[in-house]
Amino acid sequence: MIFRRLIGVVGLLLLVVACKRLKGPDKPKNLLSKEEMVNIIIDAKLISSASSITKRIMQDSGVVISDYVYKRHNIDSVQFAESNSYYAFHVKDYDAIYTKVSDSLESLKQMLKEREAEEWKIQTKREEDSLKAIKADSIKAVRETLVVDSLETKKMRDSLAEKLLQKNANEGKGLIEPILDTVSLQH
Repeated sequence: MIFRRLIGVVGLLLLVVACKRLKGPDKPKNLLSKEEMVNIIIDAKLISSASSITKRIMQDSGVVISDYVYKRHNIDSVQFAESNSYYAFHVKDYDAIYTKVSDSLESLKQMLKEREAEEWKIQTKREEDSLKAIKADSIKAVRETLVVDSLETKKMRDSLAEKLLQKNANEGKGLIEPILDTVSLQH
């Protein structure tokens, strides 16, 4: 009989404890708002998804990765854990938080893709402009070279013609008359 009463009391005690659990955790005094939770979770996800190189750079810069999010949002791990536990029990609130997190991360991803595409366009335009400038400079240099070569060639022809005239004048000869191809002109 005593054993049955003891089992009944223990069972009643377990029932009370179980019913208290159905009520959920008490609302923490320093509960983070839903928006704060969204921002904290976004930062935590970004930090956790960072490449090992980025994490190394952060560590080399003196950033303690495990504490970064807490320091950035001016909270401690206990406050976050209590708030997370509270919202996790209230599924609708937790779902709303994670929907905002997901939407924000997707929006950030899209924005980064657009920025990357814009930077690629700018870089491509710069390269295209550089190639045009190089091409223009090359064409200008070739033209200048051709003009200089042309002038030098003309000077050499004039010099040769003058020497030939002087030579012919010294020998008493005039200019040599061109020989016409009378046969080719008749046909």
